[in-house]
Amino acid sequence: GYVTADLESPLAKVKMDIHRMPFSENQFDVVLCNHVLEHVADDKQAMREILRVLKPRGWAVLQVPFFPPLPDETFEDKNIVSPRDREKAFGQEDHVRKYGKDYVRRLTDCGFQAEVNFTAKTLSKEEAFRCGILQEEELHIAWKKPA
Repeated sequence: GYVTADLESPLAKVKMDIHRMPFSENQFDVVLCNHVLEHVADDKQAMREILRVLKPRGWAVLQVPFFPPLPDETFEDKNIVSPRDREKAFGQEDHVRKYGKDYVRRLTDCGFQAEVNFTAKTLSKEEAFRCGILQEEELHIAWKKPA
């Protein structure tokens, strides 16, 4: 089975804050976190929480948007608060950061092993749509090291 979780969606089985998940350590084999981290106040804390709830050798798909031109470093500025200014700085009015080429390093800094996977490019448009990804999207796969 699986568990759906969200901060606000009435469709989610569990209402939760990704910074403090109500799950045990080593509970899940897989976590799918699709376009969430760019919205949260502390993405590194969220990454550490995902790592905490993954079983050893468990893995996660941690998708975030990338808007060209891609900066070398992720850009964050807590002083940018208006929707208009956030859209200009981060690409969308409800984003709080613009990820850069350092994204995989950010994942490894939080304890993951991580890689970029280009499997989406091998999918047909229909398969990609069914999976909720874009064909040109890089998949960021991270996993918890064995115990």
